[in-house]
Amino acid sequence: MAYRRTPAVQARLDAQREAVLQAAVLLLAERGYGGCTMAAVADRAGIATGSLYQHFANKAELSVQLFRRVVTREMAAVDAAVALREGPRQRIAAVVETFAARALRAPRLAYALLVEPADAVVDSERLVFRRAFRDVIATEIAAAVASGELPEQDPVLTAAALVGAVGEALAGPLAAAPAPASVPAPVATAAPTRTAEPTKPAGTTDVVPALVSFTLRALGGRDDSDA
Repeated sequence: MAYRRTPAVQARLDAQREAVLQAAVLLLAERGYGGCTMAAVADRAGIATGSLYQHFANKAELSVQLFRRVVTREMAAVDAAVALREGPRQRIAAVVETFAARALRAPRLAYALLVEPADAVVDSERLVFRRAFRDVIATEIAAAVASGELPEQDPVLTAAALVGAVGEALAGPLAAAPAPASVPAPVATAAPTRTAEPTKPAGTTDVVPALVSFTLRALGGRDDSDA
């Protein structure tokens, strides 16, 4: 008869897996993908490296789940910001403003998500990530075109160009940001440890409003700063 895990054993394994992902998020924010080795993640989670392989077959599999965890959080923040705005143009601005501001507040994490060299499977996840942001923006562009707020255009093409431009504009400031202080405490048997709130990279004070202004101008509508 095949062994079947008891509910108690499954609950323990689920809790351990959650602790591993929390530890990996912290390491990603501190050291990027290069620092998220299986041994480092296990050490931060407070478990043996061998136990980590009960949950993830290799670093690539762990990286994909880690990427999805962080991206889901970022998409939720963008969706919440969009929901607070009225009108398609304002909602598009909210996407860019929220994404860029959050990236600059956690530059090492954002650099890892956007541009740091990683496994091919992570690059595939990045494409899904970009398409998700593209689709949010494209939906609002289509609504603005339909209402006459914006000139006729291909919403998906414009949105894809905007996502690419914003990512490229952020790449330099994110790469130049200093690494945050590490937090060595394990997270497996205690509440998740958080890194100190990182400071914005020097010279990035005007990046977010500049990106919002660029976005509104690129859409073909009137930028409020033109007044």
